[in-house]
Amino acid sequence: MQRDGAVLLVASRYPNLPEALWHLPGGRPTREELLGAALEREYREETGLAVAIGPLLYASESFDGATGTHVLNLTFEVHADGTPRIPQSDAHVVDVAWVPRDELAARIRARVVREPLLAALSGDPRRYFAFPEAGISVQFAD
Repeated sequence: MQRDGAVLLVASRYPNLPEALWHLPGGRPTREELLGAALEREYREETGLAVAIGPLLYASESFDGATGTHVLNLTFEVHADGTPRIPQSDAHVVDVAWVPRDELAARIRARVVREPLLAALSGDPRRYFAFPEAGISVQFAD
């Protein structure tokens, strides 16, 4: 989601990392939850915003060799009104911020998140990005 030249990011804590990671809001579907419903729920949980889902922007995938996890990210355009907020009941998300586009590369450490996002924002027509090695290992608390 973009506003006034900035992209909405959240910072999340993971058990195996000393610093929070900045990334786009989102997450994994629960059992029998469709992607659209998962995206709406994750945005609401992580930012307090109700979103309208637009078109699929791109897909990116990576492999985390440390955990043997294959990760597939589907990134959609979303729209929402209101002010995002840090969730009170979620220890995972520790910050929410509108990050100016020229600061995204420095803020987002995970290559599989950073590079496709920057490419899409710059008008790159590719819709698929692959990273044989994630370059970062994330351990989920659940």
